[in-house]
Order: sequence, then C-alpha cells, then structure tokens
Amino acid sequence: MPDHPTPSRRGRELVAGAYDIHVHVAPDVMRRRIDDLTLAPRFAEVGLAGFVLKSHYVPTAERAAVVRAAVPGFGAVGAITLNGSVGGMNPVAVEVAARGGAQVVWLPTVDSANQRECTANDPAGARPPMWARLQEELRTEGIMADPVHVVGPDGAVLDATRQVLRVIAKHDLTLATGHLGASEIETVVDAAVAAGVRRMVITHPEFTSQRVAPEAQRRLAAKGALLERCFTTPYTGKVTWEAWLANIHAAGPRHSVLSSDLGQPFNPPVEDGLALLADRLLAEGFSEEDVRVMAVRNSRWLAGADDLLARP
Repeated sequence: MPDHPTPSRRGRELVAGAYDIHVHVAPDVMRRRIDDLTLAPRFAEVGLAGFVLKSHYVPTAERAAVVRAAVPGFGAVGAITLNGSVGGMNPVAVEVAARGGAQVVWLPTVDSANQRECTANDPAGARPPMWARLQEELRTEGIMADPVHVVGPDGAVLDATRQVLRVIAKHDLTLATGHLGASEIETVVDAAVAAGVRRMVITHPEFTSQRVAPEAQRRLAAKGALLERCFTTPYTGKVTWEAWLANIHAAGPRHSVLSSDLGQPFNPPVEDGLALLADRLLAEGFSEEDVRVMAVRNSRWLAGADDLLARP
C-alpha cells in the first residue's frame, strides 16, 4: 500500500457521529480495499456512526441489513444506483429497494448519457476511476448497457424520471444526482422539488464529468440541495484542492456535506476519509463548527439517521 496521511485526533473528534454517505467496499464487482463487515467495526472504533454502501451496479439494501445484524447499533445504509444493470430509470426497482430498506437513490452514474458523452479529460496525473476499466470490458464484449437518459431532447425531464422522483418522495428517500451534467442536475432538482423530494445531494460537483460552476452550486443550494464534497476528487487529482475549497466557500459550509468516496485499494483507509477532510478544512481556516455541520449534521440528514422536519 502507498503511504497516506494519518488523521489527527482532533479531526477524528470533529467527525464523530458522522455518516460517510459514499463508500465503495466489497462485496462488489471490482476489487475493493475492504469489505463492509470488516469496515463497520473500524468505523465504530473511531467514532463514526455509519456509512452508505454505494455500488454502481447492484442494490445494497440487503448487504446493509447484514451489516446491521452483525454490528448492532451501527448505521449501515442501503442504496440503489439507476444504471443499466437495474433497468436504468426504473421506478419499480426504486420502489422495491425502498421496501427493502434502501435510503439513497443515485441517478445514473457510469451509464448516464452525460458520462458517456463526456469528453473532458482528467488533469495530468489524475488516477482514473476503477469503473472505467469495467465499462471498457463490457463495451469490448458487446454487452454495454444503452445510455440512461433523465431528460429528453427538449431539455425536460422524462416521464420515467418523474415516476422515480415520485417514489423517492413517497418514501422520503435521498436523491443523489449521480453523474448527470450540470444543466441536467438543475432540471432534475427543480422537478424533485416539485415532486416533494426533501433530501437532495449533488454528487461530487467537482468531478470531471460534472464540473458544476460555483454560481450554479449556489442556485442548487438555494433550492435545498446539499453539495457533496468527496475526499477522492481532489486526492486523486481530478480537481485541485484550491478549487474544491473555493467551491465550499462559494456555496457555504451549511450547504455542503463531506464524504470520502473511498474503498479503492490504492487510496487511504475508508475510516480515515472524513477525519482527513476535517484536518484539511481546519488547516484552511474553516471553523470547527463548519466541519461539524458538513461532516455530521448534514450527513446524518442525508442518511436518514435524524428524522428532522426540515433540512438543517
């Protein structure tokens, strides 16, 4: 394993009680650094309350239930990502996932029309995402799913998207925007608000295929969405730390939520991600209260751990 930074004790203390709302761990269809059953006690040991299990390809509510049974009191949260492997924008899949205990619904990621059409290059030296290789293998074998669209040629959300949003609202699930493009994100958030969706998070807005501009981030925040600040996006060189930090300043800490997006074998231990972000933010002049809001209060809201009447 390469050398990685180690969180400070203060960083650990500031993120105690947080949920990491974006982790990629085994079992999965690609190699991961750790499995969910091993990770949960490590999270608990360092004071973290839970995690949201993300897979680009399979629903995770059943795995989350296994973890909760194995580690009583730990907040393992299931999710579904609406890529081709679950039928794309499939309201039935979302309904079944919700009834099975899932809380988070990611809109298409690796199969999104935007991700397929994205021609932006990562900065020199950036480490490519692990799913890129699998996607290429599927393409080579001729079994790649069709692109999953959420808006039509006229720029309006599709009927299937509206159906998915209604299911999310009915079950008070958390909508995550996946790998949609910036304009699609704003359109979907407007439709989600109209449908009554309460919990919304803009998935890594600094990622290569998103690159949501600061002014757009402010507009999304004003509509009730949180902006996800993933550790891996700057750590793997997809954006500079300076740009990442500037976007938090632009939207405001109250509208941001910290996550790790960790689990890759070449990256730091998953349980270190949030504390490492806390250390970085403190070093850059953010207050301890700012860190607590981003790491703990907002993550618990999105994970469904705190049943608040309104978003914090």
